Amino acid sequence: MGGAAAGAHDSAVILAAGAGSRLAGVAPVKPLVPVGGRPILLRVLDSLASAGIRAATIVIGNCAPAVEAAIAPAAPIAVVFRHNPDWAVAPQGLSLLAARDRIAPGTLLLMGDHLVSPRLVRVLLAAQAAPVVLAVDRQLGNPMVDEADVTRVRTLGRGARRPILAIGKELLVYDAHDTGAFRIGPELVAVLEADPGLSLSQAVARLAARGMAEAVDSDGAPWLDVDDPRALAIAEARWRAVCA
Repeated sequence: MGGAAAGAHDSAVILAAGAGSRLAGVAPVKPLVPVGGRPILLRVLDSLASAGIRAATIVIGNCAPAVEAAIAPAAPIAVVFRHNPDWAVAPQGLSLLAARDRIAPGTLLLMGDHLVSPRLVRVLLAAQAAPVVLAVDRQLGNPMVDEADVTRVRTLGRGARRPILAIGKELLVYDAHDTGAFRIGPELVAVLEADPGLSLSQAVARLAARGMAEAVDSDGAPWLDVDDPRALAIAEARWRAVCA
């Protein structure tokens, strides 16, 4: 389905351009890997629809025609596509720039390979908008999370919403996991336009250093980065049950 640009309160951007090399032995196109018989990317769209989101912009790259052909006719909400021609050689931040015209204050940003529950989407929608608001999972040791590969977050203070001090896979001191679910605004786009070589986490870190990035507690809402066969097996076994 196509659609005109929607307001930030009812639209989202989904990054789905990468190759997903660790799942290449399962399927050549990561966003189309089935979970319970339905592609991951459609399940992301299902969660958005359940939370009341009406439109999404999907950034594609690897096998772009196949992804668009599979998703467009089956999407539960209006979708438009943007293509990142440099998906194979540039960091993820460049994919966000491919959708810069769709980003307004408070726009949702999700990953095409992260299953997110409708409840997690609603957590973000309920959060007051800021340049960056990242939903974080504070359950360290969560069995659904690959602790060795997850992006880590260090926050300041107490409460459900706190400033982000640092973010990255290499952090040794941290108190939360990055769920891959954000609310963002033009400030993040501006950082990436100034330095397109940044990864998404590096761009968020730049804003965090200026006091412009916050973490909101996911409050136990389910999410899962389907990045390898282990995570896919967990998704097949548990995802529909935990989201019921």
